[in-house]
Amino acid sequence: MTVENGVRVMAGTFVLVSLALGWWVHPGWFLFTAFVGVNLIQSAFTGFCPAVKILKKLGLKEAGQGCGC
Repeated sequence: MTVENGVRVMAGTFVLVSLALGWWVHPGWFLFTAFVGVNLIQSAFTGFCPAVKILKKLGLKEAGQGCGC
């Protein structure tokens, strides 16, 4: 798995989990869904994404860096 795919998996998981928590636990969790969306938008414009740093530290490689993809 590449860093780019990892970011998509992480964002999708956070969105789905926060939606479930907002529906079944407390509506305040919908703010976390909004945070994920805002973070995705700002990373598209700035190129900075905290998830990328985390995934790189976990050993994921960027696309085209010998990952065998």
